[in-house]
Amino acid sequence: MKKGCPYGTHRVIEPKGKLPQPATKIDNNMEIYDNEILIDVKTLNIDSASFTQIKNEANGDIEKIKEIMLRIVSERGKHQNPVTGSGGMLIGTIEKIGPALEGKTDLKVGDKIATLVSLSLTPLRIDEILEVRKDIDQVDIKGKAILFESGIYAVIPNDIPENLALSVLDVAGAPAQTAKLVGPGDTVLVIGGTGKSGMLCLYEAKKRVGVTGKVICLGHSEKSLERVKKVNLADVYIKADATNAVEVLKKVEEVTDGKMADITINNVNIQNTEMSSILATKDDGLIYFFSMATSFTKAALGAEGVGRDTTMIIGNGYTKGHAEIALQIMRESEELRKLYEELYA
Repeated sequence: MKKGCPYGTHRVIEPKGKLPQPATKIDNNMEIYDNEILIDVKTLNIDSASFTQIKNEANGDIEKIKEIMLRIVSERGKHQNPVTGSGGMLIGTIEKIGPALEGKTDLKVGDKIATLVSLSLTPLRIDEILEVRKDIDQVDIKGKAILFESGIYAVIPNDIPENLALSVLDVAGAPAQTAKLVGPGDTVLVIGGTGKSGMLCLYEAKKRVGVTGKVICLGHSEKSLERVKKVNLADVYIKADATNAVEVLKKVEEVTDGKMADITINNVNIQNTEMSSILATKDDGLIYFFSMATSFTKAALGAEGVGRDTTMIIGNGYTKGHAEIALQIMRESEELRKLYEELYA
């Protein structure tokens, strides 16, 4: 059996010498190396920014969505959207474990897992697309995938249904980073707070700010805001267009008496929301861009252009303990779990 690099460089076809994520093509032959894990894939959860782009390109047509996804995997050996650069994650069953991983992993054949590394670096083969659930970004397939030695994962818990766990784990980095960044007394703005990652961030922020803090939910529609109000996830609710920076600035000024947010968390899956985040945040505040639709160039130059000395964090989807933090929210809040099941599972 061939020996592999822990980071998967042995799978890179083009360009040689790159890591799998920035590579344009990787080997998706499912004959495993000695330090790889073979997964029998059940469901893909496509990154929200990526799936939105695919749906728009396909005009919402299911068969065209399938064609686009199959084309991406055929050309790249992985599901990395060439427009957004992002991927998603998957759930499946462990089929085979390379001998070099003996004693290094707690996994065993037959375990059901969710990969917590992006599909943009995961060798993937799709044999058949069985169902596209375009409203929740999930796609059931027959296929195989490879998890590298360095790849992180979560075993699917027994007390949470698979599709619900997949939806939660897909955005686990967002609430976990929120838990790490938010402290007592903070004013926290969550842009895209009515969405999948946004609601988890609201819950975690409200828990962390305490009675002296304030959590503001910004959503795009009254309907989505009403859902979040019923679960009592925020202190203040704002309806605004996240791409309209001046509108967002004025509305956040109103609800903060001009003090603005200490921390802004951007979860939206559309482009051109960088300046809304920057203007809504106080001069020495912090912005966490979780959305893969974020442009670093627009954020950096935009902050400079309006003279804001703001700390900006790229949305790293991984922080220690992120899977357990996200799943624990489903155990703590029966109301949020019911809403999540209704919308995403």
